[in-house]
Amino acid sequence: MGEPAGTLTPLTDTDQMVADPAQDVRGRDVIDSDGEKIGAVADLLIDTGTNHVRFLRVDHGGLLGIGATSSFIPVEAVRRVTDDEVHVETPRNRIAGAPRYDPDLVAQRDYFEKIYGHYGYPPYWTPGYFYPGFPTPR
Repeated sequence: MGEPAGTLTPLTDTDQMVADPAQDVRGRDVIDSDGEKIGAVADLLIDTGTNHVRFLRVDHGGLLGIGATSSFIPVEAVRRVTDDEVHVETPRNRIAGAPRYDPDLVAQRDYFEKIYGHYGYPPYWTPGYFYPGFPTPR
């Protein structure tokens, strides 16, 4: 099995930005497969080796951001992006049951393997993986 190309890092922790600001999905509502709003895109997790977006960090729950929890959703789950929304093919209960965001684990490969496995996608470092073409930071 191949190794990840680089470190996964929140876009906000880098000096990079999405090349076309219109394609920056941070702040947009995330809509699940049943058409319900589940939260908003708080950040993008990028592979520093390839500059590909690998995950959306979605904040959900809470009131005005207080008490909200975060989950990662692989970009492979994104089905459609509009000016205000990111639609994913995953239902709310599946996202709610995903491994929780833990900043202490974001450098650990097995943590991301669990997330990919939860959503039913192969990790991006597996042979034959095809990048779905999400906007690339520069």
